[in-house]
Amino acid sequence: MTRLGVFALTLPLLLAAGSASRAADRTITLRLGAESALALTRPFKTILIGDPGIVDVHAQNARSVLLEPLNPGATNLVFVDERSIAIANVRVLVCDGIAVRISYQDGPDCRQTPIR
Repeated sequence: MTRLGVFALTLPLLLAAGSASRAADRTITLRLGAESALALTRPFKTILIGDPGIVDVHAQNARSVLLEPLNPGATNLVFVDERSIAIANVRVLVCDGIAVRISYQDGPDCRQTPIR
């Protein structure tokens, strides 16, 4: 597996990283203590992390990563392909609580019923 560049950026720079060809934006809610896999439809080369103190990202292959929640809070992950085009902008919300599987949602709310 090739080593992927991972950079911490500020929110204004992340907001400017958009592209007309990127995937639809989405929000992922994670709970502390529960790593979760995320698969993309296209291969990526670089991952930009808004706040590396909230979530750590481990590349599994060119199309999937393992998200490790570190602290409660919110951040963005921008996935960039080999042509430097942003292909996905994922908002990650990390909440306190019991370990549950990954949850996709439209709003930034930690109040959810755990998946059983």
